[in-house]
Amino acid sequence: MAAVVAAPAGPVESELDRSGTEEDPREAVSEEEGCPQQQAGAPSSASHNRLAKLPLSRIKTLMKADPDVTLASQDSVFIIAKATELFVETIAKDALVYAQQGKRKTLQRKDLDNAIDAIDEFAFLEGTLD
Repeated sequence: MAAVVAAPAGPVESELDRSGTEEDPREAVSEEEGCPQQQAGAPSSASHNRLAKLPLSRIKTLMKADPDVTLASQDSVFIIAKATELFVETIAKDALVYAQQGKRKTLQRKDLDNAIDAIDEFAFLEGTLD
């Protein structure tokens, strides 16, 4: 049984770049992940390994270190990995603002401290770097 997929005759808006030229849809890259888009028939566990930047086996080990966790599915490990990546990205971007105010390109501990103190979302981290 063969599946037939119809391709649009003309360029779709998302396939046009800012200059108005067509992009090759086979070379399309997801803006969020920076990875090639998955094929329709790709297994989900293989795509999880490719999309996660952190080592999933290490995250699973850390999750199982909690005595309340007995089993951790691959999907739950992947979700925790992505949440961790997003958290680190967010706090690093916020700390970068303070580094740039000091005319530096390298993040320092004081930049993280300033971001934690200034942003309410990071209030739970106060005192953790002491």
